[in-house]
This record gives sequence, C-alpha cells and structure tokens, in this order.
Amino acid sequence: MSRPLFPTPRVLAIAAAVLLLAGCTTFSKDGGFATVSSTASERLGKDTALITTDQDRNAVAKRTDELLAKPLDMDDAVQIALLNNRGLQAAYSELGIAEADLVQAGRLPNPGFTFSRTHGGNDLSISRTFTLGLMNVLTMPLATRIESRRFERTRLLAADAMLKVAADARRAYINAAAAKQSAAYAVQVTDAAQASAELALRMQQAGHFSKLEYAREQAFYAETMAQGVRAQQVALAAREKLTRVMGLWGSQASQYALPERLPDLPRERAELPDLERFAMNNRLDIQAAKLQTQSVASSLGLSKATRFINALDVGYQNNFTTSDGREQGYEISVEIPVFDWGGAKVARAEAIYLQSANRLGETAIDARSEVREAYSAYISDYELARHYRDEVVPIRKTISNELLLRYNGMLASVFELLADSREQIGAVNSAIDALKDYWLAETDLQLALGGRLPPVALAATPLLPATQTASSNESKGQ
Repeated sequence: MSRPLFPTPRVLAIAAAVLLLAGCTTFSKDGGFATVSSTASERLGKDTALITTDQDRNAVAKRTDELLAKPLDMDDAVQIALLNNRGLQAAYSELGIAEADLVQAGRLPNPGFTFSRTHGGNDLSISRTFTLGLMNVLTMPLATRIESRRFERTRLLAADAMLKVAADARRAYINAAAAKQSAAYAVQVTDAAQASAELALRMQQAGHFSKLEYAREQAFYAETMAQGVRAQQVALAAREKLTRVMGLWGSQASQYALPERLPDLPRERAELPDLERFAMNNRLDIQAAKLQTQSVASSLGLSKATRFINALDVGYQNNFTTSDGREQGYEISVEIPVFDWGGAKVARAEAIYLQSANRLGETAIDARSEVREAYSAYISDYELARHYRDEVVPIRKTISNELLLRYNGMLASVFELLADSREQIGAVNSAIDALKDYWLAETDLQLALGGRLPPVALAATPLLPATQTASSNESKGQ
C-alpha cells in the first residue's frame, strides 16, 4: 500500500524562504527618480520633473510660463530644459524599464500543470502533475543582485543624461545670446556703412572724392549688408537651437526674450587644483561604468554556476487508476550536458566581462583627458576675453575718441574716420567671440567634472556689476 507523500518541515521552510524572497522585490514609490532629482538639486541648484500625468504636465507648463514671463537668463534656460526636454523624459523612461526588470527577476516562475485522462477497456487512468523550474528559484538571488546593479546603473545614467541636457541648454543659450548681440551690432555697422556710402556719394559729386574712393565705400556698404543678413540668420538658427533644447513649442517658442548681451566676464579666475581626482569621484558615467562591470562579473559567475545544469524542474504527481487506485510521487527533469557543456556560454560571458572592463578603463582615461583639455581651454579663453576687455577694446575706444577730436578740430580727415570705423568692427566682433568662447569653455569644464565646478571655484568667481560691454561702447563710439 502506497503512503501519501507529504512535504517535510525542511522543504516547507525552504519554500517559505523562497516565497519571502520573492515578495521582497517590489516597485519603489519614485521609480528611481530620486537619484536624478537629488543630482539636479545638489549639482545644479535646479528642479527636474518626471512627467507621467496631466497634473505633472500642467505644473510644468505653469512653471515654464512663469520663467518665460521675464527676460531669459542662463539659469532659467537650464531650468526650462530640465522640465520640458522630451529627450530627457525619454531617458527617464529607462528607469521604469530597468525597475520592471529588477522586479521581474525577483518573481518566482509560474508553476506548470499537466492533466491527462486515458482509458482502455474497463481501466481508467487520470494523471495530474505540478512542475516548478527549480533552477530559476535557486539562481533568483543572484539574478536579483545583477538586476539591482543594472537598475542603479540606469539611475546614474539618467542623472548623467540630465547633466548633459543642462550643459546643452547652457551652450545653446550662450550661442543664442552671442548671435543676437552680433546681429544687433551688425545692424549698427550696416547703418554706419550706409551713412558713409551716402557721404562718399555727396563728396564724389562735389569733386572731393575720387571714383576709386567712392567705390571702396560702396563695396564696404555692400559687404556689411551681406554680413548683416548672415548674422541675422545665424541668430535665428541659434535661437531655434535653444528652443529645441528647452523643449518649447507653440506660443512659448516665440514668447521668451533673450538679453541684449552676454553675461559679463568674471572679475577673476579661480585656481582649480587636482581636477582629475575630483572628476574621478564626481563623474556619473564613471560610476555607471563601474556598476556595469560589477554586474557583468556577477553574470559571469551565474554563467559558470549554470554551465552544466541549465534546466532543473521538480514536479509533484498525483495519479489514479481503477486497477491500482491513487498514486502520489514526484519527478525531476534535468538537462543532460551531452552535446553542450556550456563552454560557449562561459566564453561569451568572459568576453563580455573583458569588454566591460576595457570600456571602464577607456571611460576613465577619456575623462582625465577631457578634464585637462577643458581646463586648458577655460584658462586660455578667460585670458583672451580679459585681454580684449582690458586692452584691445579700450585702446580702440581711445583711438576713436582721439580721431573724433582731431576731426572736429579739422586735424583729421573723414577718410581716417571711415578707416577707423572699419577697424573697430573686427575688434568688437572678436571681443564678443572671446566672451562667448569663455562661457562655452566653462560649460565644457563643468560637464567634464561631473556637472559642477569644485566648491572653492564657485565661491571665488564673483561677477562684475552690469556695465556697458565692448559692443555697446564701440557701437556708440562708431
């Protein structure tokens, strides 16, 4: 007589532990977005939002309208981009995908059930079988740890994407503001060239200008008109680039107003020692690459652990026949490694691990090089912008004032005034470009260091009070 097969206390304890483990992995309240939010607050002093409902969308639209109601500055442009950029919202969706994979890895596999009913003559046979993939249960803790690292890596990558969008917004704002300033100056230059051409025409008609001198002024006027058209198109393209980065459309795209000029150059430049070490500790892409390597190493261990036994199913059977009555028992299904010993799977996992380790090294090497390059550009562009501010532009201003005094005293001719006005154009445009390059270099340095400068640098670079810039001074002089 067959005795019923009851689970032993040890089996029940193992089953309870597995069920408890399966219930530990659940969806978080914030979906992993807290990492992104805290990074934006700590490194940028900005807010960011994960838009999933109409309420979120309305709140973002209201905040955006408030920021657009005043002249747009660099910080506002970054804030608007962090709230509205659709590509950034798409990157945030990776958080939900990674968390779903993590939760799925902590779920028990569904059991299988088979039922059969056969009969022959006077005999009736009924078979019921419940099966469970035991290998998935045994490897579930390791698989959960792997997916947990991947989820953490995804959070870091989402935060890093947020920092890159902030840097893109800064660059777009700087280029748009500089292009608008250059376009406005080009209009002033064109007006001055037109006046010079009209003066040359009257003097040529009066016999005081030769045909060659008159042609030179007309050519200069024609060139400034062409340059003005080009400057207007560059300004429009730069503004549209900023609009795209900020994620604006409809009336919001034309609602915002850019300032008339770039921000002033900081009074002094801070010395930033040991930047490479700061970048190694601060950059999120390096931290994400480390987690990727750790995750791949765990996957390699899992591949080695399941090299020979890749499938192990345990089943409970309950059979009934009219001749023998009820029968109970169990079955075990094991994949026999006859043709595939798992060598290819392990070799693939090892190759992926080496690939990840080398990419981690590449990321670290590139980061150090990017920091050195960005800091060198930051220093040189600051010195160049300061040179134009303190040397070139004041000297050109002095020359213009002296020539104007001499002209009023009939000691200088109109030809000298016209020649000086042409020389001023190059100096002013170069000063605008130098200031733009400095702000772009600072943005690149911030991104190379992980989204921010060291705290000592932030406290050591106060801005000058708002004063007239080179372009405004020179345009008035002209």
